[in-house]
Amino acid sequence: MFNKNNKSILVTGCAGFIGSNFVPYFLDKYSEYNIINLDLLTYAGDLENLKECESNSNYKFIKGDICNRELVEFIFTEYDIQGVIHFAAESHVDNSIKNPGVFIETNVNGTFTLVDVAQKYWMNKPNEYKEQYKDCRFHHISTDEVYGTLNETDLFTESTPYAPNSPYSASKASSDMIIRSYQETYGLNTVITNCSNNYGPKQHDEKLIPTIIRKALSGESIPIYGDGKNIRDWLYVLDHCKGIDLVYHTGKQANVYNIGGRNERTNLQIVDSICTILDTKVPKKQSYKELITFVEDRAGHDRRYAIDATKLEEELGWKADENFDSGIVKTIEWYLNKYKEGKDI
Repeated sequence: MFNKNNKSILVTGCAGFIGSNFVPYFLDKYSEYNIINLDLLTYAGDLENLKECESNSNYKFIKGDICNRELVEFIFTEYDIQGVIHFAAESHVDNSIKNPGVFIETNVNGTFTLVDVAQKYWMNKPNEYKEQYKDCRFHHISTDEVYGTLNETDLFTESTPYAPNSPYSASKASSDMIIRSYQETYGLNTVITNCSNNYGPKQHDEKLIPTIIRKALSGESIPIYGDGKNIRDWLYVLDHCKGIDLVYHTGKQANVYNIGGRNERTNLQIVDSICTILDTKVPKKQSYKELITFVEDRAGHDRRYAIDATKLEEELGWKADENFDSGIVKTIEWYLNKYKEGKDI
């Protein structure tokens, strides 16, 4: 049973990649919170990712949809929710191209349901919090993809105009705007974080880095879109979790904070780094680089993303602990252990 003296916070989508790294980190760091994890367990959600939390008395999992208003209202009332950290989202760009409807439903309508229930539960009327909820905050997790694509030299800052190019990024941009509107219209205490590409343990197998590792180990072709020169700024997932923690607790109300790793790499550099490490750790007759295959580019594939995290670093004192070279080694070791244990490659 939960500790009645603890604050209960609703953290959505924690069976996914970033959430399942965040929850163990957060529970380990803070004993004064109860965490309620609401997750529908769609294709990217896996409770195996949270096995280490199952016996923690400050943690509870509820299977359900963030679009289900009745359920969300029940959770707020039943557990007296006093904070929200909202990870839950459909996030695979390729899937958003094939099936955009589910992205709009979850990312836009689901976010609206959560923030609307929070506002009504915590507030008497616009700009007036109920006394016992005056410190309650809604933290919305978003992406750098809302900013669109970059030229070769610029960086995304918190004031970069939104220009989403895929159904996924458009749905996330829409959800950001809904959060902003509840801050501006109702005075709800909100913060938004926009992160660059995350990597690390527990990522879904279809994402770029797990795909490279998985295909290499099974001797299959490693598919790289287009010319492989698309650039992303890579952020180790635990560094992202620490940034979220910092913003949730100390970020200024109504502010946006970009979280980025300052680790720009082309997709070709990523696959080359991984194959080089695998050639050392799991050598075969031929280099894994022989498996690299170029495939037709993704529709609407943004050329470059890169984040300027100066605001977060200077105002809140955040600093990434991992650079790409250290983080990718930890990531590969985690996947090698996973596949060694007989989990599907």
